[in-house]
Amino acid sequence: MAADALSEMYTRLMDHFGPQSWWPGETPFEVMVGAILTQNTNWGNVEKAMQRLKDAGLLSLEKMVELPSGLLAEYIRPAGYYNIKATRLLNLCRCIVTHGVGTVAGFLAQPLTQLRAQLLSVKGIGQETADCILLYAAQFPVFVVDTYTYRVLSRHNLVGETTSYEEMQALFMDNLNADVKVFNEYHALLVQVGKQYCRKKNPACSSCPLYGI
Repeated sequence: MAADALSEMYTRLMDHFGPQSWWPGETPFEVMVGAILTQNTNWGNVEKAMQRLKDAGLLSLEKMVELPSGLLAEYIRPAGYYNIKATRLLNLCRCIVTHGVGTVAGFLAQPLTQLRAQLLSVKGIGQETADCILLYAAQFPVFVVDTYTYRVLSRHNLVGETTSYEEMQALFMDNLNADVKVFNEYHALLVQVGKQYCRKKNPACSSCPLYGI
């Protein structure tokens, strides 16, 4: 039953919104940086911070890892919580250098379980951010769960109030084929329906593409 519901939801969302082509980023490292910068802010602010890094020629592991935390914080100021995020970015850079033989490609080439554990060991990287990196930068078929996922699933009676991140993730990964492209699009589509229809306040249920499921 869950598999049927999830498949129908995906079909309806794709028909309504079309492909989302996430995650914005020209390189895997840029995707990883964006995954941290987007914490507790909107993507418009992230784009401003990323552009400042690009303009300064700092959007690479080699350049960023050498930056003082305070200077990096100034470049990413538009993303908010810039001092905290600068520390998290540098923590990630050092982790990549340590475990990736000094390269992003080497870091992302590790086995899934090992790579996820290393990402979660970085202070400031939780399950959602780690899984964004695994899916969008490393191209592993890992489903990303966020607040929009929970809101949509709970309102359609697919999860309960106490359902954990792991349980929601397993709901998708156990009932859908392990497909990077599908997981990529599905996550992005849930964000879109969450923003436009399944809002936290005043949800537009009757006009939502998922109405009736």
